[in-house]
Amino acid sequence: MKPPPRVLVIRGGAIGDFILTLPAIRLLRETIANCHLEVIGYPAIAELAHTAGLADSIRSLEHRTMAALFAKTAPIDEALAEHLRSFNLVVSFLYDPDGLFRASLERVGVKTLIECSPRVQNEGEHASRQLAKGLEKLAMFLEDAHLQRAHFERRMEDQVRIAMHPGSGSEKKNWPLEHWRRLADEFSAHEVVFITGEAEEARGVKITPHTHWHSLPLSELSARLTTCSVFLGHDSGISHLAAACGVPSLLLFGPTDPAIWAPPQPWVEVLREESGDLAALDFERVKCAAAQVVAKS
Repeated sequence: MKPPPRVLVIRGGAIGDFILTLPAIRLLRETIANCHLEVIGYPAIAELAHTAGLADSIRSLEHRTMAALFAKTAPIDEALAEHLRSFNLVVSFLYDPDGLFRASLERVGVKTLIECSPRVQNEGEHASRQLAKGLEKLAMFLEDAHLQRAHFERRMEDQVRIAMHPGSGSEKKNWPLEHWRRLADEFSAHEVVFITGEAEEARGVKITPHTHWHSLPLSELSARLTTCSVFLGHDSGISHLAAACGVPSLLLFGPTDPAIWAPPQPWVEVLREESGDLAALDFERVKCAAAQVVAKS
């Protein structure tokens, strides 16, 4: 019996970058029938592809043997070389301006390498479509069906649970924290959960008296998000994760363009401050929009 085709996807980047790549991984998974698909990435993030059922195995991009692939003449571990050769197709989303990584893969005997640019232009098509452009070399085209679906199965509970993430990777993309606290008070009839991580901890963010999910592993956070009725947040990786979990969401955008960077799922609504300064986004406007999302949940 002919063994199943083996596909390797190599993807670094932060949480949001990785989740924006999931539609491309799904396209590979669904187009290449019965393939074994492996993802090399940062384990805590790449595990999301496994949780979503899109990857059969995960390998660490930070493993010591991987470093030689980014050097010009460094000896490459033979076990790693053999592993890389075992794939029928390697798809790389790594930034490789000098071609060192490509040369290393050619040196170890990788036959078919498709390079997809990890860089997203702040104009034009949605980020996920830009990331999947390289797959068009294989006559694989990202359709709306790949974009507009949840990657994780929802597990709804009886009570209304509202998740709020008051942070992002940049202060410029954050609505003032005092507004988030005030918004949580407006929905005190429901369970309100705040999600925070290292960025919020560095800012000294303190959340009381609400339930607080802090620095959870992404696989656990995704499982908890699937139980939420509504998600409220910014342009952030956690917002992309909530959307991928199928959670009806309201996202606040300021300096970034939601046409490029907002999650593409139809259950995601965006409220944009056209001046680009999220501090200028009126509280009553956000409260009204959030109440509408909660009422539909």
